[in-house]
Amino acid sequence: MFTGIVEELGEVVALTELIDAARLQIRACVVTADAKPGDSIAVNGVCLTVVEHSADGFVADVMAETLDRSALADLRPGSPVNLERAVTLATRLGGHLVQGHVDGTGRVVHRRTEAHWDVVEISAPPQVLRYVVEKGSITVDGVSLTVASLDSGTFTVGLIPTTLASTTLGRRSPGDAVNLEVDVLAKYVERLLGQAQ
Repeated sequence: MFTGIVEELGEVVALTELIDAARLQIRACVVTADAKPGDSIAVNGVCLTVVEHSADGFVADVMAETLDRSALADLRPGSPVNLERAVTLATRLGGHLVQGHVDGTGRVVHRRTEAHWDVVEISAPPQVLRYVVEKGSITVDGVSLTVASLDSGTFTVGLIPTTLASTTLGRRSPGDAVNLEVDVLAKYVERLLGQAQ
């Protein structure tokens, strides 16, 4: 479980393709300070398990299912990535409850720079948008955000200077793919209501 508050901007060292999987090596120092094999670290919003670590990075295995459902397959050496360690019972919950289970990918459609923030429009597939509500929470590349507006095929979010400087979202351009995770409560409610009928 995560909060969607990015702790560190890491860098991809290597993405090695394997049979039906890949091995991802990331340079980072904050999230590896207390890491050990078996720990969970969210990489651009995808929960991955640490298989190797050192003071300056970690390695995680990524299965084909994750590569198919997320934008991790697009990463290259030098790509920046949003990193967050799993929450503990002593962690402040600054964002919202995030599982690190990506529901799908979207694409940056447009971005507009205002005086103190950027407004970013993101397209999303219908199976993701059905759970998105105005003023609700959504995770974009592992960042907990509030939905500012909603249209038939897109939604917008506002990015404050801290988010622009401290996450990959400050670098995303129209056409770029982003990982999306909706609020899990919406999916549980839908399932329960469907069974009640």
